[in-house]
Amino acid sequence: LKWAIKRHYKALGYKVSMRRIRLGNTEVDGKAIGPNDERTAIEIKTPRDDLARGIGQIAEALAFGYNKAVLVTTLKNTRTIDDSVFKRFGFGLIGVDSRGSLHVVA
Repeated sequence: LKWAIKRHYKALGYKVSMRRIRLGNTEVDGKAIGPNDERTAIEIKTPRDDLARGIGQIAEALAFGYNKAVLVTTLKNTRTIDDSVFKRFGFGLIGVDSRGSLHVVA
């Protein structure tokens, strides 16, 4: 998942760092900085991880000044998520299939 999301953002011209970033009481898995200094927080969750915790982590990233925040998980896992919370709060939801292709869900 890390490899696929890093490749995606680099192709869009972003500078990507996939190191854990401390934000108050939580951490996110990485960040992408766009050509216009737009900061995007990236949180990656495997199917065994707690998705609700991931939503909290990206919400905290927005509170700490990031312009955007995305939750990345497997494509199969995105089908079990109600994307209304992502649309309502402007969070991104990206699914990665078994070939490493990205699918923007929200």
